[in-house]
Amino acid sequence: MKNIYEILKEFGLELPAEKKADFEKAWKENYRTKAEYDNAVTKRDEYKSSLDTVNERLKEFDGVDVKDLQSQITKLQGDLQAKDAEYAQKEAERQFTGELSAAIKKAGGRNEKAVMAMLDMETLKASKNQSADIEAAIGAVKESDAYLFGSDEPFKNPVGSTGGNGGSGGADGVSALRAAMGLPENK
Repeated sequence: MKNIYEILKEFGLELPAEKKADFEKAWKENYRTKAEYDNAVTKRDEYKSSLDTVNERLKEFDGVDVKDLQSQITKLQGDLQAKDAEYAQKEAERQFTGELSAAIKKAGGRNEKAVMAMLDMETLKASKNQSADIEAAIGAVKESDAYLFGSDEPFKNPVGSTGGNGGSGGADGVSALRAAMGLPENK
């Protein structure tokens, strides 16, 4: 293979010695192999295809009204905040109802709905200390309408056994049954 100086001589060109150093330096800085050139061409083609793809996607947005989209986003954000507030309200209602039901059961209420009808629900919901106010309100209803609650007093006339061997069918009954069948006693 011929070097660059031989090729230049063939064309009648010869570099002076002082220019040879500059030429060599420039040649080494700018010379690229065929593989480097092919790699650069491949990258260029990849960039061009990426640019074409992006331009096609941008064409999809032609005619889109940005202000309209922003107003829709604002509206949807407002709807989302309203839904969050509604959910928070329902969750607070559920917690209040659960606490109230537990307090009525604890007080011995017979009919939860009837006891709730006797309470001022709005005042209890707005209360800062709901637990104590619910207890106090249920206590007031228990005093005024005791029939809505179970009685705390013990039974005055308990029913006892009606005779026989206590109706237990315990060990004596089993022993008699085993003896009637001719089996030995169970120990």
